[in-house]
Amino acid sequence: MDVNKVIIPAAGLGTRFLPYSKSIPKEMLPLLNKPAMHYIVQEAVESGIKHLSLVTNRSKHCIEDYFDTTPGLFSALKDLEKETLLKEIEKIIKSVDFTYVRQHEMMGLGHALWLARHAIGKEYCGVMLPDDIIFAKQPGLEQLIRVARQEKVSVVAVQEVPTECLSSYGIISVKKQITPNLFHVGHIVEKPDHKDAPSHLAVIGRYVLSHKIFNALDEMTSYSVGEELQLTDAINTMMQSNEKVFAYKVQGMRYDIGTPIGWIKAVIGSALQDKQYGPHIQRFINDLGTSDSFVFNQSKNIQHTV
Repeated sequence: MDVNKVIIPAAGLGTRFLPYSKSIPKEMLPLLNKPAMHYIVQEAVESGIKHLSLVTNRSKHCIEDYFDTTPGLFSALKDLEKETLLKEIEKIIKSVDFTYVRQHEMMGLGHALWLARHAIGKEYCGVMLPDDIIFAKQPGLEQLIRVARQEKVSVVAVQEVPTECLSSYGIISVKKQITPNLFHVGHIVEKPDHKDAPSHLAVIGRYVLSHKIFNALDEMTSYSVGEELQLTDAINTMMQSNEKVFAYKVQGMRYDIGTPIGWIKAVIGSALQDKQYGPHIQRFINDLGTSDSFVFNQSKNIQHTV
């Protein structure tokens, strides 16, 4: 089984980040010196993906611009002997083919995937939601691809979440536990009340799905005209047609940057893990609780060189 293609739904309005997202897509929020979408695409490339289909809307053109070559800028940086600053993004651009699909109406995650169906064909494909950033030794998507190849099934990423968070996620019911981190899924309940949740295993933004997901979405479009198409419903429909779906606890650090507080945590967390910035941010945090912190000693606020 080859998994060479990924769909990245990025057409959302980003209302939680208004007014910022009025002009700049929330997918381009910075994490250190790179936008969030950079990390998503980089994870896909490191997982062996060769073709990316990004589902966007008319206000997301800067995503396309970011993953395009900039000869003028490269030439200017070369004159300054700083061309290495673009080395990483240039490598990504050359490593993968990009297709852009426009979602004209906000009709749900399932609809966004359905729009990209012609780029996938009869293959398994990955789905990566840009709200979830995963830092791991083995890329998160690659972990799912490994399971999908081994078991010849669709796979969704899951994370164990506390009771108070259950109503914010799709929660799986476990048909059978195969290993400590691998589960055969019975069904998925979207955003249940905690008393109705079948487990504490929440679906997060990484999937490897059979092309049969598009058949399920086709069925849904025939009776839900004008309504949102939910990916969870399509996966449940696929399982009702005897398509096996497994869930895998992805190993690594996952940040949900879909809300401002989640994004702030991701900025701090990723900075702490960075070799260059980590020591400086750690000292800053350690200093916060002291009487000599920047709150009382404003001169410390300008000590920001690395």
